[in-house]
Amino acid sequence: MRYFWGRVGLFVLTLWAAVTLNFILPRLMPGSPADAAIAKLSQNGPVSPAMRASIEAQLGVPSGSVWSQYLSYLGQVVHFDFGVSYSYFPQPVSSLIGAALPWTLVLVGSVTVIAFVVGTLLGVVAAWRRGTVLDTVPTVGGQFLSAFPYFWIALLLLFFLGYVAGWFPTSGAYSQTATPNWSLSFFGDALDHAILPGLTILITSFGGWIIGMRNTMVNTLGEDYVTFAEANGLRPRSVAMRYAARNALLPQFTSFGMVLGGVVGGSLLVETVFAYPGVGLLLFHAVTNQDYPLMQALFLIITVSVLIANFLVDILYGVLDPRTRQ
Repeated sequence: MRYFWGRVGLFVLTLWAAVTLNFILPRLMPGSPADAAIAKLSQNGPVSPAMRASIEAQLGVPSGSVWSQYLSYLGQVVHFDFGVSYSYFPQPVSSLIGAALPWTLVLVGSVTVIAFVVGTLLGVVAAWRRGTVLDTVPTVGGQFLSAFPYFWIALLLLFFLGYVAGWFPTSGAYSQTATPNWSLSFFGDALDHAILPGLTILITSFGGWIIGMRNTMVNTLGEDYVTFAEANGLRPRSVAMRYAARNALLPQFTSFGMVLGGVVGGSLLVETVFAYPGVGLLLFHAVTNQDYPLMQALFLIITVSVLIANFLVDILYGVLDPRTRQ
């Protein structure tokens, strides 16, 4: 019980620190959210102070002392009121995130789970058959592919499979003529648009799961309980899966929880290359347009999701491995 409440206290403290930093960081950026609108108007002549004040009031630019803004911000966070977006005015921030979040969760979330499962299984095979072709091919191949950045793989797939071969769509989450619904035709269209960005994330991420699981399991295979299981004549498959892989999976599970928490943030580079309407692309537009409310809401959601994932992993790790509670 002490372990549980200690983790809860650490989670609350970290959450408060993250919310505070989320308030401070956007305000350290140079310029003002109203500068973009004022720059457009200044092409026709100088902008008067009254006009500037009117633009700032229309956009809802924060005013008053930093302390009053901070207290107001905490109240908005508690009530899930993130205000109106500056760059997508007058749309509320919550509606923009609500429209982008499902696309990111489906694309990045499903690909992350697939990469974890496939990479972990290949890592088990590579460790159990170390020194053979079944070890060399997945480890060297996975390490080679993981060395390339996301955007480079994305551009290659976009050029060769999208433009040259014409097999898959090159941008968007669905066709411009399609209307989002629950029909099989729309599902197939959305799946067709998700193949290239999903394949990009899969190629560049599953190599790390292979290397991590293989290295951990190689160390586990040298433990006494594995040697004892082999000496008792257990089948090799049982020794590999029930003894070595089961214990080697604990560090892998911790990494998976951290990565899964970051799924909410999307994949900014991949979504930008393919113009995929997820949270990553929305964050890119928010930063480039100095959209404070949208930036703060996205940063907060990403941070809280990572903290919650780490908290759940800590609790589950304590259940799976009682030694951590000591």
